[in-house]
Amino acid sequence: MVQAPAESVPAPRVAVVAIPEADRLAATGSVLTAAGFTVHSASDGGTLAVELERNHAAVVLLDPRMIDGILWEGTPVLLLVDLTDDIDLARLEPQGVADYVSRDASAQELVYRVETLIARARERRRLRAHAEFLRESLRNVSAAIRGTNSPQQMAGHLVRGFGKSLGADHVWFTTFQDSRVPRITAQWCKPGLSALPDGLGSYEEAARGLATSLWSEADVLAVADHQAEPTSPLTEGLQGWSGLTDARSSVVVPVGDGESALGIVWIAQLDTPHEWTRAEIALIQHVAGNLAHSLIQGHLISAQVQVLQQLRELDKAKTDFLATVNHELRTPLTSITAYLDMIRDGAGGPVPAGIESMMEVISRNSDRLRRLIEDMLTVSQQDGSGNLHLKQVELGQVLRIVVAALRPLAEARNVVILGADSHEDVKVQADEAQLEQVFTNIVANAIKFTPDGGRISISVMLDPAGDGSQSAVVRVADTGVGIPEQEIAQVFTRFYRASNASSAAVPGSGLGLAIAYDIVRRHNGSLEMKSSLGAGTTVSVYLPVAGPQE
Repeated sequence: MVQAPAESVPAPRVAVVAIPEADRLAATGSVLTAAGFTVHSASDGGTLAVELERNHAAVVLLDPRMIDGILWEGTPVLLLVDLTDDIDLARLEPQGVADYVSRDASAQELVYRVETLIARARERRRLRAHAEFLRESLRNVSAAIRGTNSPQQMAGHLVRGFGKSLGADHVWFTTFQDSRVPRITAQWCKPGLSALPDGLGSYEEAARGLATSLWSEADVLAVADHQAEPTSPLTEGLQGWSGLTDARSSVVVPVGDGESALGIVWIAQLDTPHEWTRAEIALIQHVAGNLAHSLIQGHLISAQVQVLQQLRELDKAKTDFLATVNHELRTPLTSITAYLDMIRDGAGGPVPAGIESMMEVISRNSDRLRRLIEDMLTVSQQDGSGNLHLKQVELGQVLRIVVAALRPLAEARNVVILGADSHEDVKVQADEAQLEQVFTNIVANAIKFTPDGGRISISVMLDPAGDGSQSAVVRVADTGVGIPEQEIAQVFTRFYRASNASSAAVPGSGLGLAIAYDIVRRHNGSLEMKSSLGAGTTVSVYLPVAGPQE
């Protein structure tokens, strides 16, 4: 907690007088002693240095011949000069000289000049102390504003910090209707005073226009004494809106970003005038700038949190939907396939030859629907990033299982699969069931897009990496229709289908390669594709031999 600076304690009335001539030294000392000063005298530079070190002087009266080589450390110096001398105060000011007076000045004049010099020095010290207190206090306000994402808490820190630091009676802040910040209002007032209205009401548009005008000029509207200065439309409007028509002093500060103001701060002093210093104005503007930045950032973060919450709700809705699809579609599909098998087994009697071909169509489409449901469920499970059940897997064995399951489909299309049984023994750490799905999707895709009489080649090998590790590479190359070059980067996107597949009415959901890509990526592997229209496609699966790293 920053404490307000204590009231200035009058410095001891100690004066050091340094004049070479003994009679003038004694006379000057007598004048100051009579005025209530404790006087220490010096007639040479050495004695002067000793007196300055021993005594905390409020003022030094100095003959110009003794000025060199002395460090005054903030003590005001009054030169005793001959009026015929050419005195350049600007040159002497860095040496502590604040004023000069004639050697022959009257006692009254001398004492008056000394008292004035001491008072000015005391006021400078007071202003410096107040500025330092204000700087530290408002630094803490800025830190508090930056320390929260709540716009209302930011506004509360601002008005409370301004009120206590500046000794104001009322501090009021509001944002305008603006997409960059939320709509908030905050105020602070000294205990015993009535709160101001919550909003600007019909005065808002005028306040926004005038605040934007101040913002564009990087200015504030500070009034030291409303009784002595003309009232501007903005302060007059604020006084009328608030009911504080007798406010004595005020300052209006725009809060903005870019080219327009997004809010306004009004600080009012009711009973006493207040001369707003440049230091106060600069610090107020600095804190207001921090508030604008933090409000905009906080508003963006709040919007992101809302979007995240909406995404979570959508994700839950999707999961619920897929669970419903799983139940509602699988149940009738199971019934269809069960009755189909019963008819084929003769439960309803002999099946006519023409009906057999129709049943074959029903069977193929039932299988297609089942695979589509399984693909959708697989996508859902991958979104949840399910666990991998890792173990030592022989890729050759996985590929033999996949090819055995898909060979009837290949033979039906007169497509030959080569290399499935002739490859080196390569093992990886992986989830065997998921790898089966990867290669099932890739090989089934190759069969689907390879015309009659085509062929598919499968190879497995080890590929050393640059960092000394090894990867297993499985390549599936077909002599199919190929994919347009500009579309290769998109084929691993869910539900994406190449243009030539769509135009040829080749059935598919666009999920097979996307599922394979996701599974390989979760194994810390990669999946690449090379293809030429009319010449075929090669899909390469790279898997780290050591398996995915945590």
